[in-house]
Amino acid sequence: MRIVLIEDNQSLAKGITYRLQDLGHAIDVLSDGLAADEFLRGGGGELVILDINLPRMDGLSILRAMRARGDGRPVLLLTARSETHDRVEGLDAGADDYLVKPFAMAELEARVRALSRRLDRNHRPALRLGPLSLDLDGRQVAIAGEIHALPRREISVLESLLLAEGRIVPKHDLLDHVYGTGADVEESAIEVHISRLRKRLKPHGVTIRVRRGLGYAIGLVEDTATP
Repeated sequence: MRIVLIEDNQSLAKGITYRLQDLGHAIDVLSDGLAADEFLRGGGGELVILDINLPRMDGLSILRAMRARGDGRPVLLLTARSETHDRVEGLDAGADDYLVKPFAMAELEARVRALSRRLDRNHRPALRLGPLSLDLDGRQVAIAGEIHALPRREISVLESLLLAEGRIVPKHDLLDHVYGTGADVEESAIEVHISRLRKRLKPHGVTIRVRRGLGYAIGLVEDTATP
């Protein structure tokens, strides 16, 4: 999944990020309440891990704003407050789960797994282009009905390109989608994924076009139109 982590404790944020990245998730990390609220209004991410005590805008206010505008993404609240009324306040504000600091990373992982199972992906059908299809729920790629095992990073690149429906996707957008906003990863990593994907897809009539200085676009080989 792509997870939005909103936590102003830098050491804790790094620990959570490294642990979840090791499990294959892409993480967007924010530490300021107002910046986090703006980021969430722009979409992105399937699950939110949200600290309550944040600078400029607290986590409960962010959560209430999400629910008020109909944002149903699962939210796991993190807080040092362990009193029952504090947990009730968080759940009443719209949280899906609640984790009190300090906590074991294994418990965080278990809560994330539980929330991921609740995700409603019915609004995300398979993405298709010619003989190519990507099952967003199962994260499986099929070409002409045959399943192809792709590395998860390549699947994330493919997902971003297919969601753009032939439009150009800037390299930095691909980087954010695959690794998470602000990840310490060189853009050349995307070039490697693109190169491998092109080799896999070209024999099946699907190509990834490079737009120098702009980004990448996916299309069928016989489709020569410029996105």
